[in-house]
Amino acid sequence: MSRPRIVIVGAGFAGYRTAKELSRKARGKADITLLNPTDYFLYLPLLPQVAAGLLEPRRVTVSLSVTLPQVRLVLGEADGIDLDARTVHYTDPEGSGGTLGYDRLVLAAGSVNKLLPIPGVAEHAHGFRGLPEALYLRDHVTRQVELAAAADDAATCAARCTFVVVGAGYTGTEVAAHGQLFTDAQVRRHPLRKGMRPRWLLLDIAERVLPELDVHLSRTADRTLRERGVEVRMGTSVKEATPDGVLLTDGEFVETRSLVWCVGVRPDPLAESLGLPMERGRLLVDPNLQVPGRPEVFACGDAAAVPDLENPGQFTPMTAQHAWRQGRTAALNVAASLGAGVRRPYEHRDLGFVVDLGGVKAAANPLGVPLSGLAAGAVTRGYHLAAMPGNRVRVAADWLLDAVLPRQAVQLGLVRSWSVPLDTASPELARVPGRPQARQEADARSGPGAATEQETRPGRKATEPPAPAVGEADAREPTVVASAGEAVISEAKARVAAEHESPERRVPVQELPERRGPVQKSPERKAPEPAKNQPGGEPAKHQPGPEPAKSQPAPEPAKNQPDGEPAQCPGPVKRTDADPAEGDS
Repeated sequence: MSRPRIVIVGAGFAGYRTAKELSRKARGKADITLLNPTDYFLYLPLLPQVAAGLLEPRRVTVSLSVTLPQVRLVLGEADGIDLDARTVHYTDPEGSGGTLGYDRLVLAAGSVNKLLPIPGVAEHAHGFRGLPEALYLRDHVTRQVELAAAADDAATCAARCTFVVVGAGYTGTEVAAHGQLFTDAQVRRHPLRKGMRPRWLLLDIAERVLPELDVHLSRTADRTLRERGVEVRMGTSVKEATPDGVLLTDGEFVETRSLVWCVGVRPDPLAESLGLPMERGRLLVDPNLQVPGRPEVFACGDAAAVPDLENPGQFTPMTAQHAWRQGRTAALNVAASLGAGVRRPYEHRDLGFVVDLGGVKAAANPLGVPLSGLAAGAVTRGYHLAAMPGNRVRVAADWLLDAVLPRQAVQLGLVRSWSVPLDTASPELARVPGRPQARQEADARSGPGAATEQETRPGRKATEPPAPAVGEADAREPTVVASAGEAVISEAKARVAAEHESPERRVPVQELPERRGPVQKSPERKAPEPAKNQPGGEPAKHQPGPEPAKSQPAPEPAKNQPDGEPAQCPGPVKRTDADPAEGDS
């Protein structure tokens, strides 16, 4: 008799805990498969410390194959689930498809950036949901400070050293707190103009910082941020984003090159694609984490709407604390459905919260006891070390080194702006040339609160009414880069046009005989398709190619450009909102 097959989709807090517990409960009695785009579990609460240069990236990642030796790891993104056939279809990192059959399915796909129809946000904002986004933000902030120090005029210096964070929940508050310390340390090495210092703004339409937590934690965080120099503006958000800055809802225009989007998360679009009952984009489940009518399907974490038994009529919030504990309950109930153990409903009482504010500052209320300052900082770091499933010694070593040595503020340039678009269903993956982006392009705008294509594309009509402002705080406990496709295409076309118009950049035909074909004089020669090979670009059918050869003398294209060259992207493309001196971001 064959062993039952268990497939877990996603290795976030819920999926990783489910796989960990099931591997212990099954003990060789079931085949457990974990489907995930990356080979690591990401400890999200420490991601702001990666962006601030405090922790190295690998410190917050835990190897799945090492810590889950009895679980089969399949790298790929689930792009379709057939509930009747009990199969999961996925696409691996190289674009090949595959199918996994299951007897029990655990959907723990997690969440993605929450998009809202505010003009310019999708084009000019930076998300903060995955490791690639944190690495990009670290490079971007470092570059802005260095360019500001070398700027010739005060206005450019001020704009480059102004950083706007939207959303005063866990993520936004910690990013602003760590960011201010990071940039202050940098300007000690790269002094700005006399009297100038980095400026950080934290915006939210809520009445207070950390509105989902108790008043003590909110006041502690607010006081610490203001003492550090962060401008905390409650009841204010972004009305429109432009390449030169952001227009706030109070009418002020803030010149900046950095907009960090931390307004919250939405469930992964995969849950919505199942066609099952939903609750604000989350898959409805019973207290046992089973999908009604589909007893073989379980769901937990941000993708599931789990009834809150402590507060009847409500659902548990999308926090890492709930996801971690729901993963354990899901594992126990999956095992019980196979005859091992007894089912149990999900129940949980909060043990307290911790908010890391950088340095030795933090806000915490373990077991309801309010703490601040050094005591809160010690409790916060102790909690993270205890909660991490690995790398504890390495994390503690980095903290110790940071206490006695200055941070290394350098640009590694590993992640480019077009690699981490805000409009994506896979924030854990950086875009790379040649990898299929079908699910990202098709699904990133779906789900509640997502911006539509008409609302976020660059060609938005001026006659359309302005979108409502937003700055709501995210509910993720622990928790600039836009839709890069069209920007890549327009930049590539501009580069090709410049090469035709600039005499000094023209390359004689005889210098590159190996890169061009024979001169085509036929007026029926097909035009190249610039969009087809662009990284992250739209399909070619949505982007017209250059003018046909019949509209100009036949020898000109071959003379000034190697055959087929417009179809290639020679390297990462500069952001459209970047200063020419900034370089590729």
